[in-house]
Amino acid sequence: MEARIVGKLFWSLSWLPEIVRRRMIVLSMATDGFNRQVNRKALELNMDRQVYGTFAEIGAGQEVARRFFYVGGAAGTVAKTISAYDMTFSDAIYGPVDRYVSRQRLWGMLDHEYNLLQERLDAKLGEEKSFFVFADTVAARSYHRHDESHGWIGIRFQTVPRGPINEIIIHVRMLDAENTLQQEALGIIGVNLIYGAFRFHAAPKKLIGSLLDDLTSQRIEVDMIRFNGPAFAGIDNRLMSLELVAQGLGRAVMFRADGEILQPTEEFYKRSVLIERGSFRPPTHVTYEMLREARADFEPREKDAPRGILSLAEITMQNLLSTGPLDSRDFLDRSDVLGALGQIVLVSNFGEYYELADYVGRYTSEAIGMALGVPSLEEIFLEKYYAKLEGGTLEGLGRLFKTNVRLYAYPRLAEDGTIVTADNPRIDPKLRHLYAYLRENDFIVPVVNYRADILSIKSPAVLAQLKAGDPQWEKSVPPAVARIIRDRRLFGWKAPAE
Repeated sequence: MEARIVGKLFWSLSWLPEIVRRRMIVLSMATDGFNRQVNRKALELNMDRQVYGTFAEIGAGQEVARRFFYVGGAAGTVAKTISAYDMTFSDAIYGPVDRYVSRQRLWGMLDHEYNLLQERLDAKLGEEKSFFVFADTVAARSYHRHDESHGWIGIRFQTVPRGPINEIIIHVRMLDAENTLQQEALGIIGVNLIYGAFRFHAAPKKLIGSLLDDLTSQRIEVDMIRFNGPAFAGIDNRLMSLELVAQGLGRAVMFRADGEILQPTEEFYKRSVLIERGSFRPPTHVTYEMLREARADFEPREKDAPRGILSLAEITMQNLLSTGPLDSRDFLDRSDVLGALGQIVLVSNFGEYYELADYVGRYTSEAIGMALGVPSLEEIFLEKYYAKLEGGTLEGLGRLFKTNVRLYAYPRLAEDGTIVTADNPRIDPKLRHLYAYLRENDFIVPVVNYRADILSIKSPAVLAQLKAGDPQWEKSVPPAVARIIRDRRLFGWKAPAE
């Protein structure tokens, strides 16, 4: 007997005592076709008398709903399925939008379907059902489309009958080369999201980790997640975004100074991007001047960028883990300080600069600028960072500069008191001719208007001073940074002794 028939049979025996039903479900999972976590999850939800809702899917078939039908018992979960593929139908139902695979279209789908669900079923089933609407709008690989495949996926749901509304939204990149595989992956992550919403809403880190059950990050990347509603009261979406990178679901996440989660594809599109990498623990005068001077050169060159210039502060996971296990408080301290400076924050797992350039260049064909200190510039030319590449240093540097990338190098103070600039860095003699080529062709730009009086400032020393209650630390950071550190007692700040 096929597994889905077994599932339907068990649903028809819903009059049996609960303990018997549960044992029968476990037995059914051992049959052919139930060897995957996603099928077990779908069946469990189908057997849950409380979970009931609508599936609205556009762009890769009704793959999520299909899995609930496949395992059997879907009548207990599925109130309605809809797939408005044609743009005219889609606009007529959900309202017109500029882009059909967008957050705006997803919200329109969730709003319309949830309102309809409550309007038609609340009086009849509201006391016994926890309603939900699952929606996705996806651009999958097809006969005519071979560019990046991605999609917006969301669920709006109640945790108890007639309870308040909660919401989870994610953005995914589908990495499989074939349409059928992308459809399969979409169906799996959709089931995982619905299951996580109902079973793991009280443990959002666990929910995030479960999204790739039966998947890998080589098939699907999640680069944005946003929780909303009473079930997630107290949740900081910046920390949840950080979990995506920490747990390996995505390579980078973004958020604004006010903490609003951003989606990289939308933000980078047709923009020139200026990035400063750093620890920002805390941001010092050097940190601030480095970006300011880079921008002074970058902006006039890129004034014709279609959507203007986007400025970012990037923190790598490698940096966040450099002092031990991931410290969420330390991460939020850095984010708050950067927010005080009005900076958008990018958190990534990119170890090398060429990986960062590859990532940003995937979403924009406009110029990419990187503000960095001469010490970092010198490290870029160390062979050890390219040992994993078949082409070694030449491949790594080729990938860094293959797009319209420009490095802005802020001077450093040498141990002997001399100032080292982009015109006299310490570069391996074997690479000096290559360096000279990059410098002469404006791939590397020296920051000329630097402040010699701040070059001796080092973030670790400043951090030690503020933790020790030494007021001298305030002279090393911008006033806005000093103010927020004092007011919010960030980075272990200690008040000076009276």
